Amino acid sequence: MTGAELSAAFAAAGAAGWGHVAYERLLPAMSREARDRAENLCPGAQSVLVAAFPYYAGRTPGNLSLYARGRDYHLVITEALTTICHMLEEKYGSYRFVPGADNSPLPEREAARLAGLGMIGRHGLVILPPYGSWIFLGTILTDLDLSLPPALPSGGCMACGKCLSACPGGALRGDSFDPERCLSHLTQKKGALPPEQEALVAAHPLIWGCDVCQLVCPHNAGAVETPLAPFREDRLDSLTSEAVEGLTNRQFREAYGERAFAWRGPAVLRRNLALQKKK
Repeated sequence: MTGAELSAAFAAAGAAGWGHVAYERLLPAMSREARDRAENLCPGAQSVLVAAFPYYAGRTPGNLSLYARGRDYHLVITEALTTICHMLEEKYGSYRFVPGADNSPLPEREAARLAGLGMIGRHGLVILPPYGSWIFLGTILTDLDLSLPPALPSGGCMACGKCLSACPGGALRGDSFDPERCLSHLTQKKGALPPEQEALVAAHPLIWGCDVCQLVCPHNAGAVETPLAPFREDRLDSLTSEAVEGLTNRQFREAYGERAFAWRGPAVLRRNLALQKKK
């Protein structure tokens, strides 16, 4: 399949861009466990296709991260990539094509960088103009050598430092990242939190995720909104204590199963809401 044919297929699936990288180029960024998982998924892997799907639908008040307000991106992207996989399987029936959306062993951001799809900001997220860093990544792992021309890796961001200084927990420190001070991680972390982390969550305006580093990023100024209906329609901006109180895990999944925050269950959301009531 030619690059032009792949471009048409990804565009039809809703991707804002796509790229290709030889699987072996990702190996230095993968742990032994990740390599073993990839081998189990696709023995003899040769190539990785990586695509970006924009999700920004404007900034409105709410207590959920902007990425979690539409339909669950895992579902949306997997469905889109599965369509492309079926197309590839029809053409290359003896090969395997495995879609992934934030749930595969592949280092998606490094794949995007090496494929020339977007640059990685100091906040660790891939930036793809004109959508900024408001994108989700998805991959297709295959044992087919696509023999496409290699891309030049993307460069870095302007390194203005705004995301580092704005991070409410101080998780971004030069070239390092401390997840235990990241509000996106802490609002999803199970169980009781130590006092310092409780204080961070209590002072945070969101009960799920954190958008601060993206909101201050110059590359996101004037970002184009997504044309994808699953991220624009039927949005849920906020959750209240009443909306999650008393729900069993099953009831919670029935009510919110197609939202990106549903995988953790109601307990962490109830905890975060309770912490914020104390402030």
